[in-house]
Amino acid sequence: MKKAFILVTTVLVSALMANKGFAQEDELVGVFRWYNPTDQNYVTVADGEFQEGQLLNWNWKDKTQMFVAYRNPGPDRVAVYRWYNPHTKDYASIAEDEFTDDNMIKMGYTDKTLQFYALTRRGPNTVEVYRWYVPKNRDWVTIPEEGDTDNYYKKGNRRKTFQYYGIRRSSDASLYNQL
Repeated sequence: MKKAFILVTTVLVSALMANKGFAQEDELVGVFRWYNPTDQNYVTVADGEFQEGQLLNWNWKDKTQMFVAYRNPGPDRVAVYRWYNPHTKDYASIAEDEFTDDNMIKMGYTDKTLQFYALTRRGPNTVEVYRWYVPKNRDWVTIPEEGDTDNYYKKGNRRKTFQYYGIRRSSDASLYNQL
């Protein structure tokens, strides 16, 4: 009887640990930047927001993985929303406390959509994420800091503003889920 109890307990603990591991892995989401050459605009998209075929049909190209974020809220995380401006055809990813909804609406943005949750504090394997403004086409671009500040400035990007922290893009990002 004692052996059966230990066996059942071991199996249950193993199952719970396996489920916990899968839940942590599912919680991470890749964040990508796409470019539309027709409108000369960028959009930030979390994996699963749209099917890749839809974005390609809508003329979005040059998919680039930028960082990894979280699907769910948690401590030291901020919600990031996508807003759309129909007049400038700009998509902007804005952290929860950057602008009020009223300010975004006054700037012409609509269609607020939750994308992901980003870190508010630096941790291991994190990267600073900034928003740049491109005056030429009135576009906001989300860019992780990878040492290209001078290059972006030369391309005409201005008003670099810190937004949040992302997890560095890598295949082993799930190892850093303890942030």
